[in-house]
Amino acid sequence: MVGTEDAYTAEPFVPRRGGLPALRRAAADCRGCPLHREATQTVFGAGEATARLMLVGEQPGDQEDRQGEPFVGPAGRLLDRALAEAGLDPADTYVTNAVKHFKFTRAEPRKRRIHKSLIVVLGATAGKALLGSSFRVTQVRGTVLEEEIHGRPERLVPTVHPSSVLRAEDRDGAFRGLVSDLRVAAQALG
Repeated sequence: MVGTEDAYTAEPFVPRRGGLPALRRAAADCRGCPLHREATQTVFGAGEATARLMLVGEQPGDQEDRQGEPFVGPAGRLLDRALAEAGLDPADTYVTNAVKHFKFTRAEPRKRRIHKSLIVVLGATAGKALLGSSFRVTQVRGTVLEEEIHGRPERLVPTVHPSSVLRAEDRDGAFRGLVSDLRVAAQALG
C-alpha cells in the first residue's frame, strides 16, 4: 500500500531553467507537501555551486529550520568532523537536503562537470529521493554508484545520515563507519 507521503511531489514547482537561483526561489514557494505550513522557512542548500563534492541529506532539523541553513545542528557538526577525518574539507562541499522543510511536530518546538563531481547520499530518505523507493542504504553504503539522475550520469556514494550516528548505541563504531564511507568519497574524487 502506498503511503500518503509517497503521493507528494514538488515536480510542478521545479523550474526547467535558471540554475540554483531559480531552484532556490522555487523551493521557497514550494507547496508540494504540507511541510511548508509549519516550517519556519525553506532550508535550501549551502556552499559553492562548483564544489566537487555534494552532500544530500534527508531533511532539515530544528536548528536548520531556525537558521535557514543545512547541517548547522549536532548532525552537521558531526558531519564536519567526519569529513575532516576522511580528508575532505567541509568548505569545499555543497550541502543540501532532499526535503527542504523541517517536519515539525508539536513535541518539537550549476554547472556540473561529469565524472569530476560526486554526490554523497546521506541516509535512506535522500537515497530514495534520488534513486527510487527500492534504495537501501545498508546494501550499498560506502560504494561508488554510477546512476542516471534526471537524464544525467552521476557518481554517488551512499552512507548513513550523521543523525543516525548520534542515535546509535555504538556511536564510536557508527562514526568510524561514516568516516570510512566518506574516505571512499575522498578517493573517488582523486
